[in-house]
Amino acid sequence: MPNWAAFAGVSTGVTLILLALTRATSASAGVPTRAELEWLESLPDGSDHLAPDHSGATTTEPELSATALFANVLVSHGLFLCLVTTAAVLTAIPASAFGLAVSVESVAVGLGLGVALAGVNTTAGLVAKRYGYAPSEQLRRMLTPQTRRGWLLLLGGTLPLVAGFEEFLFRGVLVGAFAAGFDVTPWALAVVSSAAFALAHETQGAVGVAVTGLLGLLLAVGYLLTGSLTAVVIAHYLVNAVELVAFKRLGAGGEQEGRATPHR
Repeated sequence: MPNWAAFAGVSTGVTLILLALTRATSASAGVPTRAELEWLESLPDGSDHLAPDHSGATTTEPELSATALFANVLVSHGLFLCLVTTAAVLTAIPASAFGLAVSVESVAVGLGLGVALAGVNTTAGLVAKRYGYAPSEQLRRMLTPQTRRGWLLLLGGTLPLVAGFEEFLFRGVLVGAFAAGFDVTPWALAVVSSAAFALAHETQGAVGVAVTGLLGLLLAVGYLLTGSLTAVVIAHYLVNAVELVAFKRLGAGGEQEGRATPHR
């Protein structure tokens, strides 16, 4: 007989730890906020000493190799995935509670949903950038490989693991399993899990959190309508992949321009 309470306790604990680690990572980044930058720009010349101290932050984007990124994701996401999966096995939670069935239909739905959400994500990013509230380009630049081998590792290893773990936790567990084990409407769980999903991406900045929260809610709706975890994993993967590929292609010109006129 499934022990829903024990499984919920472990899953909630893993989620809270993940959010705490994200918050700690975001706080230690030391990147000036938009409000701080606007305030600094409004100061008269010679007032730079009044600026917030971000001496720990670098003026150029740090580089992160594809291998190091994959190793980091493998350890962090892999560990959490093992914990939740082990808890599910030990507490006898049925696979059907997560929507783990795989079919040609679920793959097709996932591809269609992924293309649609990638369009939403790209549009939201362009609109935000148009009004000066673009999500963190520093983070995306760190994640974008510079070699063909790096792209293969990113698209074939890192992004599938990220999409698989995050969808399993935020949709399969916090929505599907919790709705199956407790007398709670899955739509309410979808809202709560989407908020947690947004906070788990705090390193992307305020706009990134807002966009991610919207995407998380749309993924949750897709999950509830299809009942398929496979579909949303594929959709999530496509959103991430299209975002980084688009950033590489669209950002290349701006990056080269910046190199040509570094003191403008």
